[in-house]
Amino acid sequence: MNEKFKETFREEADELLVQLEATLLELEEQPADMELINAAFRAIHTIKGSAGMFGFEKAGHFTHDLESLLDGCRSGRRAVDSHIIDLALRARDKIRGLLADDSDSADFDDEALALMDEFRSAASGLEADSAVMEATPVPASPPAAGPAAVKMAVQAEGDARTYRIRFEPSADIFLNGTRVLRLFDELATLGQLSSVPDMSRVPLLESLDPEVCYVAWNSMLTTTAGIDAIKDIFIFVEGSSAVKIEEVALGDLSSDTAPRLGEILVDRGTVRQEDIGEALRSQHKLGEVLVERNIVSNTELESALSEQAHIKRAQERQAEGPSTSIRVSSEKLDELVDLVGELVTMQARLLRTSTEILDPGLSSIAEQLDRLVEQLRDNAMGMRMLPIGSTFNKFRRVVRDLSSEMGKDVELVAVGADTELDKTVIERLNDPLIHIIRNSLDHGLESPADRRAAGKSERGSICIKAEHAGANVVISVSDDGRGMNLAAIRAKAVERGLVGAQEQLSEADALMLIFRPGFSTAKSVTSVSGRGVGMDVVKREIDSLGGTVQVDSRPGRGSTIILKIPLTLAIIEGLLVRVSDEYFVLPLSLVEACVEASDEDDSESSRLLRYRGDLIPYVDLRRFFAVPGSTPAHRQIVVVNVQESRVGMVVDAVVGENQTVIKPLGRMYRDAVGLSGATIMGDGRVALIIDCMKVADFAPAREPKARAS
Repeated sequence: MNEKFKETFREEADELLVQLEATLLELEEQPADMELINAAFRAIHTIKGSAGMFGFEKAGHFTHDLESLLDGCRSGRRAVDSHIIDLALRARDKIRGLLADDSDSADFDDEALALMDEFRSAASGLEADSAVMEATPVPASPPAAGPAAVKMAVQAEGDARTYRIRFEPSADIFLNGTRVLRLFDELATLGQLSSVPDMSRVPLLESLDPEVCYVAWNSMLTTTAGIDAIKDIFIFVEGSSAVKIEEVALGDLSSDTAPRLGEILVDRGTVRQEDIGEALRSQHKLGEVLVERNIVSNTELESALSEQAHIKRAQERQAEGPSTSIRVSSEKLDELVDLVGELVTMQARLLRTSTEILDPGLSSIAEQLDRLVEQLRDNAMGMRMLPIGSTFNKFRRVVRDLSSEMGKDVELVAVGADTELDKTVIERLNDPLIHIIRNSLDHGLESPADRRAAGKSERGSICIKAEHAGANVVISVSDDGRGMNLAAIRAKAVERGLVGAQEQLSEADALMLIFRPGFSTAKSVTSVSGRGVGMDVVKREIDSLGGTVQVDSRPGRGSTIILKIPLTLAIIEGLLVRVSDEYFVLPLSLVEACVEASDEDDSESSRLLRYRGDLIPYVDLRRFFAVPGSTPAHRQIVVVNVQESRVGMVVDAVVGENQTVIKPLGRMYRDAVGLSGATIMGDGRVALIIDCMKVADFAPAREPKARAS
């Protein structure tokens, strides 16, 4: 089978598995929620039904017994407990491995065989559990508030609804191995199904290609499952084929009144009401008249008659329109952003050229194009923006498994899951956030006995919060544990030689010691911590993103680690400055002000700038980067805000705002201090992007007594 289609299936199945994990973790908290149980069943059922279609027979066979087990939970014959959740989560991980493995002819490994045995063992007690559950009815619970994408709308037993389904397969659907009739077999398992093939596109025999699908289907389905259950069946073909699903709402017609054929044809949009009126005046059968006048085809009439026979009382109401979203690979999005970046560069060059030529017509075109390019840039960047909640959901599983391993009861609370970030930033945040959560679980949160002794709830809490702050996103990870022991941190730092025994550290500086390489206060090395590498990874990765890290801790009340990171790494708004003949770019989001440098400011002895009633340190970029040339008489200082403190950057001149397309410096210059990248200006020259945080580290420390009058 074409590898392209198999990869598409893997992507779709991976999304279902992510949703399944989130559903199972939520189900563990609310085991009586039938909506969640049905959601978990539908995910497994969809994967099982489609795996064989795309050549993953082993994965489909593996999920069979798990599907039976979840079906028992769905029908009320088996109570959902922690054992069921454990099995389903382990199975979910195994299914992902089976889908990634192309050696489908190989036998199951020991882990898969053991899991399948556990499925059957758990399912073997369904009858006994059923008797218990009949004797002890489970109270109904309201729908849980969880990820909307995870939940499938399933009606209560007996609340059947009727749907009209139009399925037009793509002409090449056979080439990717899809078995169309298997889709209708799946539909039939949901309820009462009536299907009529539409063969109007089938050509004459001499023109017929046996590898092309010419047939479409009109179906009516009455089911207690919701519309999402129907969509799941077509989930792996909807990208290339046309699928239209409309709910036929039950009307107020009496039980002995069948839907009129004319009403059905008008509701379908096949004929106009005027045509129906003219045909009825002929005093002949409506269907025959419409076919004779070529208003409808025999296929359309047969389909309408089938619908008339399928339901007795109906009024069609418009269902939700077709999906307006499409699947695009991340590689294509990256290519689009790269091309937009090149377009931004060329537009800057055009704008500069129009300014030099002083042609009014060219200047007008350049200005209009500049606005369009800016809109295109924003749209392209918006396509790469994803809600960070998808990453938050992964951590629920991490917290569940680690807390169970450590014997702690911990809940994860996520706030601001809809906050959007560039997908590249989200991907690079995964490891730092996992290390922070592991650190909170191991070092921050106490055992249930210790929490009880401290007058706290036995269940600990870790809260992840995300919110926008200008051109940045602030992510905080808080726990309600014991807090950080400053004395232990100082002692360990002295033991490791990181600070002197007599050296005085502020509380903020002492807390930042946890990010030093090799630093750990753990008394022994475990599978979770103790090697001193986790928090070092956090600091290094956040620094590489151009972000900052802060720590706040209160003894007995918990700790908070705050990450401040840019929204995107591809295109930023920058402030272009000049030093001699060299150009530099400072991120505009960090710039607070631009001021003239006076003679008294340019003092090598003090290197302090009087700014708004205060003295702030500054760095001369000419000296810092060893830029040759003579120093002009009048210079400017750009004040930037780095890690909640102000630092001045002395430059020869401020050129102005600039849309900056970030380009990497290359491996040869990756260790260059104070630079984070480069950009190409409109005239083709290269401007270096300044890493303000690194440059600020070389600014002189302000003395506490230094204060302007």
